[in-house]
Amino acid sequence: MELKRVVVTGLGALTPVGNNVSDFWNNLINGVSGAGLITHFDASKFKTQFACEVKNFNPTDFIDRKEVRKMDLYTQYAITAAKEAVADAGIDVEKEDLNKIGVIFGVGIGGIHTFEEEVMNYAQTKDTIGPRFNPFFIPKMIADIASGQISMIYGFHGPNFTTTSACASSSNAIADAFNYIRLGKANMIVTGGAEAAIFPAGVGGFNAMNALSTRNDDPTRASRPFSASRDGFVMGEGAGCLILEELEHAKARGAKIYAELAGTGASADAYHITASHPEGLGAKLVMTNALEDAGLQPEDIDYINVHGTSTPVGDISEVKAIQALFGEHAYKLNISSTKSMTGHLLGAAGAVEAIASVLSVKNDIVPPTINHEEGDNDEQIDYNLNFTFNKAQHRTVRAALSNTFGFGGHNACVIVKKYTE
Repeated sequence: MELKRVVVTGLGALTPVGNNVSDFWNNLINGVSGAGLITHFDASKFKTQFACEVKNFNPTDFIDRKEVRKMDLYTQYAITAAKEAVADAGIDVEKEDLNKIGVIFGVGIGGIHTFEEEVMNYAQTKDTIGPRFNPFFIPKMIADIASGQISMIYGFHGPNFTTTSACASSSNAIADAFNYIRLGKANMIVTGGAEAAIFPAGVGGFNAMNALSTRNDDPTRASRPFSASRDGFVMGEGAGCLILEELEHAKARGAKIYAELAGTGASADAYHITASHPEGLGAKLVMTNALEDAGLQPEDIDYINVHGTSTPVGDISEVKAIQALFGEHAYKLNISSTKSMTGHLLGAAGAVEAIASVLSVKNDIVPPTINHEEGDNDEQIDYNLNFTFNKAQHRTVRAALSNTFGFGGHNACVIVKKYTE
């Protein structure tokens, strides 16, 4: 069976550095940090009091007020990004076979805010009025509901489900969407990921693991991947959405094409519940699998949007994996971590970083890794590699590889390349 080609025809983004794709991209290439003190709740007693929040978001600008009350924040984010992507792709639902358009979204945690609110309300009222829960508690909280809500808005009857693999969730969603289309099971898939976990349970839980940066006096400079002074990741939130489409279908309707999705990969560290393998074995394997799937050689890649969370162990293991796989070509690559600006969007990270990779390929610009200071060097990291520190770089980007790794040892990789006939 000949596999069909898959292209990207629409993008949508709601992030800490921009509430649409244009603002997101402009702020990325200009090195703008999305970090600041937490406003979603009073974090004054927490070890970490800052995060990368979405700013100036009003859900009723995108969703009917009555429906907003039935949705957790992560679903509101997902719908907002999906609406931008569907509009960007120019999808006319009156002309399409809706049975051949699906929705596959990723989320790592889901409706944690709704869960927290409802359980706290129960704990405070159970002895006075008996157990009382909001009738929308379960449909607001469950991880699959965002993809379901998007399909209901447009009447998309194709494949519909959610992938959950911690921080690799939305990259796995993109991979699944890619495979459905190239196997001929769908014409288009609305795919990506969303997350909204900057609430007490989320921040407190990651603090208890000592996973978050505690640089409370300097939030905008706290996410500093590959610097010796890095002390943990910065939580982010938001959503990213891509419209993946079978090439001939896209051409037939005159769709604009951003890039071609060339291949994806998956692997497991099988090592530790939270830590990556110290030698990056799972990371090397997932990139190898993605290259093989794409029919590309290491030398074909010009840019790697790394997982690069700004954690002491994770950054080192990813660098080791890149050097082990790419060899001498590693020194010809641009490498950058956009998490230095957006923070770590958890289950939405893969989608947002895939969008950054698509736009890098389209525009021949590599966004920077910000917050690196001269002399702030880790002796275990080879700084002869081009980490694109502090300033975007213009270069031809024929193909870009995007890595995402999740708790539980889940690794996912997406490769996009320039579209050619």
